[in-house]
Amino acid sequence: MNDVIAARAIHVLAIVIWIGGVAMITLSILPAARSRELGPDRLKAFEAVERRFASIARIAVLLAGLSGLYMVYRQGLWARFSQGEFWWMHAMVFVWLVFAFLLFIAEPLFLHRVFHEWGRRDPEAALTALQRGHIVLLTLSLATIFGAVAGAQGWGLF
Repeated sequence: MNDVIAARAIHVLAIVIWIGGVAMITLSILPAARSRELGPDRLKAFEAVERRFASIARIAVLLAGLSGLYMVYRQGLWARFSQGEFWWMHAMVFVWLVFAFLLFIAEPLFLHRVFHEWGRRDPEAALTALQRGHIVLLTLSLATIFGAVAGAQGWGLF
């Protein structure tokens, strides 16, 4: 069972880095960019921070997904996906899929270019939309974390 303990530790560390970074960008970096506190070229400053974090987030999302899948496999938890009281496992997979799609597919293929072009035309609207999207993702992530921790301790909603 030491392998499961190691997988859980990797899983938690990856999520702390991943969602902690999303919180930092959502609650600190984007508001600073919107209020022009990042200097005269706020989009360039934001994109520099985002570019550095995106690489870190990709690694963290990959580790969270691999360690989560390993724990489900190793502990034989597949049946939980058919039980309503384990809704938080569905939520974890959903949040992971959304971020994996954004980080590995959408952002490199088109989101970066679309945001950059939109930001040149209307930086305020682009940053506002980006912050709203991040707020939705952060809220969904935090609700999932809360549900997973509470649910893993036996606190059921159903």
